[in-house]
Amino acid sequence: MRVDITVLGRYTYLATIVFWGAIAGGLLHRAGALGRAAKTILVLYPVAYVWDWYTLEVGVFDIVERTGIEVAGIPIEEHCFIVVVPSLVLGFHETLHDVPESA
Repeated sequence: MRVDITVLGRYTYLATIVFWGAIAGGLLHRAGALGRAAKTILVLYPVAYVWDWYTLEVGVFDIVERTGIEVAGIPIEEHCFIVVVPSLVLGFHETLHDVPESA
C-alpha cells in the first residue's frame, strides 16, 4: 500500500523536509551535537548550494510539489534540504557514537 502525501499540494516537499528535519534536530539535540553539526553544515552549504543549483539548471531533476518560492536561484525547499540531509546524517552518527564517559 502506497501512502499519497500529495494531498498537501505545493507544500508536500516542504512538509517532508520539515518532518525529517525534526528527527534530525531531535537526534542532534539528544547527542548534544547541535553546535558541531551547525559548523559542519555551514562549511558544506556553499558546495551543496552550487551542486543543487547546477543540477536544477541542467534539468537533472524537477520538483513538482513545491511552494514555488525561490531564493538565490533555487527553491526554498532545496535550501532546507541542504541543511536537513547532513543534519540527519550527523544526527545518526552522533547518536550511534555517543559513548558515555567512564566514571
